Amino acid sequence: MGGLPDVFKDFAVRTFLLLYYNQVLGLPAFYVSLALAFALVVDAVTDPLVGSLSDNFRSRWGRRHPFMYAAALPLGVCVYFLFAPPELAAGESRDALLLAWLLVFIVATRVAMTFFAIPWNAMFAEYSDDYRERSAIVSYRFLMAWLGGIVFSVSVYTWVFPGSAEYPLGQLNPAAYQTFAWVLALCVSGTALATAHFTRDQIPYLMQPTGAVERFRPARLVADVKLALGNRDFVILLGAVLCSALVIGTVQALEIYVRTYFWGLDTSSLRWLSLSFCGALLAFATIVPLQSRFDKKHLLVGCSVVLTVQGMALIGLRLIDVLPPNGSTLLLVLLIIDAVLSVYLAMVALTMFVSMIADTLDVQELATGRRQEGLFSSSVGFASKATSGFGLLAAGALLDGVIGFPAGAGALGGPPLDGDVVLRLGVVAGLVVPLANVAWMVLALRYGVTRERHAEVRRELDARHARERSRPN
Repeated sequence: MGGLPDVFKDFAVRTFLLLYYNQVLGLPAFYVSLALAFALVVDAVTDPLVGSLSDNFRSRWGRRHPFMYAAALPLGVCVYFLFAPPELAAGESRDALLLAWLLVFIVATRVAMTFFAIPWNAMFAEYSDDYRERSAIVSYRFLMAWLGGIVFSVSVYTWVFPGSAEYPLGQLNPAAYQTFAWVLALCVSGTALATAHFTRDQIPYLMQPTGAVERFRPARLVADVKLALGNRDFVILLGAVLCSALVIGTVQALEIYVRTYFWGLDTSSLRWLSLSFCGALLAFATIVPLQSRFDKKHLLVGCSVVLTVQGMALIGLRLIDVLPPNGSTLLLVLLIIDAVLSVYLAMVALTMFVSMIADTLDVQELATGRRQEGLFSSSVGFASKATSGFGLLAAGALLDGVIGFPAGAGALGGPPLDGDVVLRLGVVAGLVVPLANVAWMVLALRYGVTRERHAEVRRELDARHARERSRPN
């Protein structure tokens, strides 16, 4: 359940934020991107800060739960106002005021999510130290997140953004976003509070800081970051995920444009794409057997290669006019199959990445004597935010500067949409951007914690822990 608040927030931001502010409210796409870029700069500071605070915090509620409880309600308030800006009269200052509103609440949303998600992500690495069991735990975690996300997206497309005579594409109806803001806020805060409440019985069993707990100082944060960056495998994973964030995030940010304008899907068709949850079920059933045969980094890169080629192939077939026409049942079936395979491959790859982060923690403890779950997991949180942040930045620049997509085209009476614009959208989003995946895949192959290396690390750590327990107090 702990992954659901971030899943709900990410679905809203990646799917609707750029579309809403650009196509419905008429704010230039690049302005939206600038707001997201600034929020990402704030994230770069708050993620390791919260990770370090959480790693070194002690209370009767443990070192993770106080942050999770404190963030739950502010998170709901922030996401509500993010999607419920005030009505502003047309004029020279309208764009500036709308941009300021977006900037304040996207930053506030990201900071609030940091205080919840970083401690939550850190907790999973404390549940097990076994190489294979960690992947199983992660797969359970992502299965719940995927299923919850699917239920949420189907519900949103069905009851919040239904098509109408005035708005056949319900995702372009401005009135629906007020309802969406309430639904999003209640779901995010509710699942965050439930996660903190229903995991509180695990507090006595979670790992505590190794060694004396220091009072927080900025110098300690800098020292913690330097210590983490001294881990070669962690740096490789961090570099790979930040590179992939730009590519994946751009594709995801443009996805709602591609589905709406390139494929011509209304909300009734978009609901069917939620059958992609079958890919999550398949991944859940096959992750452990796959990992028994293949190393984690090879599964990560292999699934990512297939995912990239698959996405490019579908767009390419449309561009050479091989696929059935838009609006046909056969095309929708092909898009559903593509969505199922994409979710399967993405879930396997993501599970491997998160499990690899946990394995790297053991290497870090062996080398330094310090467990830095919070700081390491903050890299996962930053990567998730970078996916939407860097992606929206790049997507906004591409929409305005390369594709030439007109702002407000989805509003009633908005500017007409030229066929060449839709063609450029398909080429850029489906063929050009995915090619950049090659860079981070090559980097990920340099990761050095194999199954054998991790087993050796665990043996040495277990022996060290046994010696420490045998020492007289």
